[in-house]
Amino acid sequence: MKEKPTKIDHIGIAVMSIEDHLPFYTETLRLPLLKIEEVSSQKVKVAFLEIGESKIELLEPLSNDSPVAGFINKKGEGIHHVALGVKDIETRLQEIKEDGVKAINNTPVPGAGGAEVAFLHPKSTGSVLYELCEKK
Repeated sequence: MKEKPTKIDHIGIAVMSIEDHLPFYTETLRLPLLKIEEVSSQKVKVAFLEIGESKIELLEPLSNDSPVAGFINKKGEGIHHVALGVKDIETRLQEIKEDGVKAINNTPVPGAGGAEVAFLHPKSTGSVLYELCEKK
């Protein structure tokens, strides 16, 4: 039996500068900043803010060829993806592909916080970029 996602792990928001946007989240919304780190596999710097059992992830491109830079150039700053927490990401990714959903990542790649992640193509998901996310 196929397992459903366990939760919305985080919502990714593309920004040109984490530093410029952070005060809104930490001072206005009063969300605690958990950490800031670089994810070289995605060419981004990320900031995680806690909200309940989920997080908001601010994504700042580190180079012009970063997928997030391309997103911002095409659509502007804003919601980039919804990350779904899953167990056994490799099996879940294979099941989703067997259901006819196109994946951007055919195998999981390293994500922020030591997670393994895989993105599903928006053309297969109603124009929403979903990320499968498994934290070991």
